[in-house]
Amino acid sequence: MKAMILAAGLGTRLRPLTDTRPKALVELSGRTLLEITLTRLRTFGITEVIVNVHHFADMVIDYLKSNNNFGMRIEISREDVLLDTGGGLKKAAWFFLEDPSHLDEPLLLHNVDVISTIDLSRMLQFHTENHALATLAVQSRESSRYLLFDDHNQLRGRRMEAHSPLATRHSPLPEAEGPLPLPPAEIPASCHSERSEESASSPSRAGGTGPLQALAFSGIHIISPRLLPMLTEQGIFSIIPSYLRLAAQGEKILAFRADNYYWRDLGRPADLAQAAHDLQKKVLP
Repeated sequence: MKAMILAAGLGTRLRPLTDTRPKALVELSGRTLLEITLTRLRTFGITEVIVNVHHFADMVIDYLKSNNNFGMRIEISREDVLLDTGGGLKKAAWFFLEDPSHLDEPLLLHNVDVISTIDLSRMLQFHTENHALATLAVQSRESSRYLLFDDHNQLRGRRMEAHSPLATRHSPLPEAEGPLPLPPAEIPASCHSERSEESASSPSRAGGTGPLQALAFSGIHIISPRLLPMLTEQGIFSIIPSYLRLAAQGEKILAFRADNYYWRDLGRPADLAQAAHDLQKKVLP
């Protein structure tokens, strides 16, 4: 399996650390976020990776060269204009389609600024066994943006918490806490609308019963390569609306429940400090 590390962002939440370097080269306990992510991917047998770059792009390229690409094949997708997740993946699609004999092999997308113990092998197995078009690692935790899934783990919509504080962006080793149900009164009757704070991708919700579950996405996805030509959007675009569109068309966009794993967003200096503390306390391996 090949992977793409999403590392092109400006890292504005990490300022002033990112005033002089890209977020991929911000350090956690003496190691860059890029090294941590690459090491984790290599642990799961991934040796071919493409990294998108924009902010201080040459610093990332020089860093990889000076470290001999950490013993991996690493390609660079330079974005002169930030393309967001969907546009970035579409620009890098050639990397996953170059070998005709591996066109059915899933690919992994991983944000550079998240750290977790999510078992990528189990996630891949789940993706493969369920013949999913895309599988998203999700958790029941507080978030300002929720994705809505039915009881078959199928994506059905999203909910934006415009006034909800970000609070903790951390999912520690789990406590006995169930999923966040969406009350039936909040289930919209219309198809997805970009202007609504909450939207469902399928009015019929075929195959799903009971309330939708509002779950937080973790920035880790496994995708079947047949999705790539389905990205009909152009230019700068997030992949989440693409997932919603494809789910509404009946494609399997599934939730992999990662509640039993540690996860932390590393988007702010305070998050880095807490992750360093977790490493010291051996909450993380």
